[in-house]
Amino acid sequence: MGRLLLAEWTKLASVPRWVAAMMAAVVLTVLVGLLGAASSTSDANRYWDFAVGPDGRSVRDDFHLAHRPLAGDGSVTARVASQAGLVGELQDWARAGVILKEGLEPGSRYAAMMVTPGHGVRFQANFADEVAGGGTGARWLRLTRAGSVIDGYESVDGTAWRRVGTVDLAGLPSTVQIGLFVASPDAVQVTRQFGSVGIGGHPTAATATFDNVRVEPAGSPPGASWTDRDVGRPALEGDATERAGGFTVSGSGDLAVVPPEEDVVRLSLTGVLVGLMAVVGLGVLSITSEYKRGMIRTTFAASPRRGRVLAAKALVLGGATFVAGLVACLAAFLLAQPTLRANGYGPPAFPRASLTDGPVLRAVIGSAAVLALVAVLGLAAGAILRRSAGAITAVILLLVLPQLVAAALPVSAGRWLQRLTPSAGFAIQQTVERGLCLPEDGCFPEGPWLGFGVLCAYVAVALAVAFWLLRRRDA
Repeated sequence: MGRLLLAEWTKLASVPRWVAAMMAAVVLTVLVGLLGAASSTSDANRYWDFAVGPDGRSVRDDFHLAHRPLAGDGSVTARVASQAGLVGELQDWARAGVILKEGLEPGSRYAAMMVTPGHGVRFQANFADEVAGGGTGARWLRLTRAGSVIDGYESVDGTAWRRVGTVDLAGLPSTVQIGLFVASPDAVQVTRQFGSVGIGGHPTAATATFDNVRVEPAGSPPGASWTDRDVGRPALEGDATERAGGFTVSGSGDLAVVPPEEDVVRLSLTGVLVGLMAVVGLGVLSITSEYKRGMIRTTFAASPRRGRVLAAKALVLGGATFVAGLVACLAAFLLAQPTLRANGYGPPAFPRASLTDGPVLRAVIGSAAVLALVAVLGLAAGAILRRSAGAITAVILLLVLPQLVAAALPVSAGRWLQRLTPSAGFAIQQTVERGLCLPEDGCFPEGPWLGFGVLCAYVAVALAVAFWLLRRRDA
């Protein structure tokens, strides 16, 4: 196998057209990324008025709170007896629960246990960290503080408790605010007509009843009493009413990270979509040119096991394309980011992207992997069709056409088209989780790895078909 790999590498490195195609992929990826960054501008920071969270990201910190101070260690416990929509329908992400907050300023640190109608019990801290509960139908919630460590618990009956999550809020002041909160995010509606998309929405409000409310130690600090207020700037004013053993709290707003309008990492890597055109051509020609000139007979005569030949071609082509693609993607990202920041894509509306961030590194390396997989897909298509023009056209259409068509289809149909075609592989470039995920924004709701897996599956199937045909057809 080693000699076969060396032979295929020698072919790849010694054919000028193939080397030129590889260089073209690198140049196009970098150049188009830079041109895209230079032509993109944003004035989002001029109008940005969201709070800034503990990690420097923009956040929604808007809700109604019934609260009291807690000095030192302690806990707050309550049962969410009911939730209902007050203005508009009850949203799946309407939140009602107990919270411990550093202060009442928007963006300050916190930990919360909450019940949501559509997503069950959740433990949330500092907007970005969230853990799902056990899915047991629990309605009892508890937060405990021991120094800077906050633990969140859920219970079905108020007797047996299960810890859902924990967070260390280092530097937490001695006296914090604890209480009961309600939030209800805006209702958003998407309409599409003749390829155009319309996004509308309106604020909502929810109400929740709490009973079995208990704060321990009860008298810390002495004379502490309950009060209520809106935190942040919810669209609708909230309210709280105390009754024997509990509260009724109504509120609007949300506690969540505000996703930027654009994914600046993906903007840096837009050249990959153009660079893959050259990569597809390279993959197809690496085998169809041998069929055209009859060299494939010599190759099979030297190595009669045709499956090994195909595997060697795929390994050499995929490996070389990955290395070249990684150089191109790193260069495109590093060169485009300063230009994007100069054009308005900077904090706080757009968090600074760094290769030390896991999602950013995954997007850059994953983009190189996509280029490598596309090259191998082109190789398989060339082996199946044996015609350069047909194979190149088929692969490019599979990769590019779904992204264009998805924007003209109803949102649900567009998402399914993205899921089921090789273009799903571009999800690996996604570093921003959007509340409203639209196909025309290049957003993949299932996340980066599932889409990348779909592309891998297409490549695996294409190679299997190519292997089967290689063994049954004449060279």
